[in-house]
Amino acid sequence: MMPQNIETQILERVKRKAKGTLFFTDNILKDANPDAVRKALERLVKAGKIDRVATGIYVRPVIDDIIGKVMPDIEEIAIAIAKRDRARILPTGSFAMYKLGLTTQVPLNVVYYTDTSARKIQIGKQTINFKKSSSKNLAFVGGLSKLAIQAMRTIGKDQITDNELRQIKNILKKENPKYLQHDLQIAPVWIRELLKGTIND
Repeated sequence: MMPQNIETQILERVKRKAKGTLFFTDNILKDANPDAVRKALERLVKAGKIDRVATGIYVRPVIDDIIGKVMPDIEEIAIAIAKRDRARILPTGSFAMYKLGLTTQVPLNVVYYTDTSARKIQIGKQTINFKKSSSKNLAFVGGLSKLAIQAMRTIGKDQITDNELRQIKNILKKENPKYLQHDLQIAPVWIRELLKGTIND
């Protein structure tokens, strides 16, 4: 198979997807020679047809009329990796706080718990850090409650302020009560105590 044919096949497959869709070196053309695929991707990047997001990760970016090229954000990349690996992931640390609005500072080191292998992926100036975790840490079901619990663990029992706790409780009013009840049952005891009554407030 000639290199140009591989490039054409890759480009055709990429164009079938919506702009902004991430794709990976190891699954874009499964039947082709991996080295030939990598070289074809490099040529497509140089030609401006696609962009390299990180090692082995590429995208045909969205082009906005006002701001220009729009690249996938760190969360979209993490979710795409998890989908490819059929893995569960959970935002934790300062990234969980950022997603809840408890801080406006975008973390450079974005940490996710995962049930697959631990690894780090460099995305520009940011790093996605997948940390192997127990199944209990990945058993939370509420989109907001799981973030709140991880944020509180990051802040710490003795460091959390009344204002932060008030913010978290207000956020959890939007959570599905069944999900919240489930997640509080498996949360650390001190978090469960601080959030006691949230379901009925």
